[in-house]
Amino acid sequence: MIRHPEKVNLPDNPIKRKPDWIRVKAPTSIEYLKTKKIMRDLSLNTVCEEASCPNIGECWKKGHATFMILGEVCTRACAFCNVATGKPNAVDKFEPFNVASAVKRLNLNHVVITSVDRDDLYDGGASHFCEVIKEIRLHSPTSTIEILTPDFLRKKNVITKIINAKPDVFNHNLETVSRLYKKVRPGASYNHSLDLLKKAKEINKNIFTKSGIMVGLGETNDEVIGVLRDMRSHLVDFVTIGQYLQPTIKHIGVDRFVSPSQFSAFKKIAYELGFLMVSSSPMTRSSFFAGDDFINLKRNKLTQINN
Repeated sequence: MIRHPEKVNLPDNPIKRKPDWIRVKAPTSIEYLKTKKIMRDLSLNTVCEEASCPNIGECWKKGHATFMILGEVCTRACAFCNVATGKPNAVDKFEPFNVASAVKRLNLNHVVITSVDRDDLYDGGASHFCEVIKEIRLHSPTSTIEILTPDFLRKKNVITKIINAKPDVFNHNLETVSRLYKKVRPGASYNHSLDLLKKAKEINKNIFTKSGIMVGLGETNDEVIGVLRDMRSHLVDFVTIGQYLQPTIKHIGVDRFVSPSQFSAFKKIAYELGFLMVSSSPMTRSSFFAGDDFINLKRNKLTQINN
């Protein structure tokens, strides 16, 4: 199977040599192998594998994994993403139970659920997200749940259904700056994504909202700061900022490797803008140790209330 048929005839983009601050070890730990076995036993997909995440070894060693529901084939064709594109298979009706089983077997305190885009489904897969949340609550009632959803473009009222299922964190990534959307996220809308995040908070003011972007796609530092301001004006609580890494020669090329000091500068600005939680580093990804950060935040809030 060709993973990206729409990219086959595109010109090659040579992959640039990574700087010294971007280095990852090959996954070999016993814990990594255990996590992988659980995923295969239950016929589950993870974005860690499908998107070639560089943090897979470190996360899986700690038993952290981001489940990717609704299949492994996406109906979109973003210029940066390594998830396979094309015509998806039918939705697995046993997937919600299997995800919940994996969460319990891995003893996860915090679980992240994402998905491919399913523009072919009447509700974009929103009802399936709700079923997954329901099953996790049933089998692991103390686990906190973060969902990282598609934009549900042209799928009316589905955000209400998802927020009413009561995830702890609603995450939807902007991915890049507005100017680059047609190049990086064809078929998506910057303003729609912002409005989706704001709508989630308006439906339930107690839910935490989260978004993230990659840098190195051709944006400027000022544009990054502009996105952060847009997120805050749309009531986003948490933000992640990470370095884009080109998965193949057919994907959009890396424009620049942002220095660790610049990531620190972005982090400082984000906190000054009022974000509650910020992860900004070359290796940051949407769900990289999301549970650690979220649980620490909840613990700090409880301490403040008790004092």
